[in-house]
Amino acid sequence: MGHGQLTTDHGQHTLFTRPEFQLDVAGRKVVMGARTLIMGVLNVTPDSFSDGGRYFDPIRAVERGVELINQGADWIDVGGESTSPGSQPVSAEEELRRVLPVIHSLRRKLKSVPISIDTTKAEVAEQALDIGADILNDISGLRFDPRLAKIAHQRGSPLILMHTRGKPENMQRQPFTQDIWRSITRGLETSIRRALAAGVRRSQIVLDPGLGFGKSRRQNYEILGGLEKLRRFRLPFLIGASRKSFVRAIVAGEDLNALPAPRPGGRALSKAGKRGRESDRQHEPHPQNSTLLPTGDAAVVTAAILGGAHIVRVHDPAAILPAVRVADALLAAGR
Repeated sequence: MGHGQLTTDHGQHTLFTRPEFQLDVAGRKVVMGARTLIMGVLNVTPDSFSDGGRYFDPIRAVERGVELINQGADWIDVGGESTSPGSQPVSAEEELRRVLPVIHSLRRKLKSVPISIDTTKAEVAEQALDIGADILNDISGLRFDPRLAKIAHQRGSPLILMHTRGKPENMQRQPFTQDIWRSITRGLETSIRRALAAGVRRSQIVLDPGLGFGKSRRQNYEILGGLEKLRRFRLPFLIGASRKSFVRAIVAGEDLNALPAPRPGGRALSKAGKRGRESDRQHEPHPQNSTLLPTGDAAVVTAAILGGAHIVRVHDPAAILPAVRVADALLAAGR
């Protein structure tokens, strides 16, 4: 049986039906599954791997947020702390200084557009909700600051729980797990239990397998090829692969199983170490004038949607929207 397929009595293959869910976002019902929702990424950081700090200035960030919606995004995900491999954490005070003015201005300009705050800190989450954010997006799945779940419960906010291994500063330098799906399943089960124990309604939870966060190049493609495994949770899920190194590498013609190059000035890696790490070189910011990377991103988005994703997190909605529409049409035809 092929990925995302069911076999009929006549031996024909048809795409499965993506289940529909509803999120309560600031008193409004948001349907997921009838069509794929596009989350537009807005990094308000000076060291983002994807845009090199292009929108660190609040005015430019707000302009970009409006542009994301005009290009086809359904909601905006605002983040004030880089989570790219090797990045260092910032204080809650600095993160708040970056995101609050942007969220406040976006809420005034985009009255009904959902805004999520991409943070692992309860203090940042709470103040972002106060100023206009609607959704909490926690890349740690409540591992870094479990108090986020209490805030989501108190505010009735949707909560996105992502699976990650390690922390951004070390997640691509530690040995990778041998069974990535076992790690994801156990990690998400723990995150869900913590959320429910804090009072978060199950209907307000969205999952994210965390592509790129502590996974090898091959494992990211194993996840994309096995997304039907997430159906066991009976929850909507999000896929974020936009501009990530595992896409960029394959687009550039690199091998799926290529061993990483030795780190400059570092010790040579053992054979086991080579299998367990990914080259820092693969995480350098991509060239802004690249014409091939959007095509790779569109291919991954298509695979994600056909695998059942309800939301795709992207940096360039205009480039991705055609692929989203085609993938949604395929699912509709399968129904």
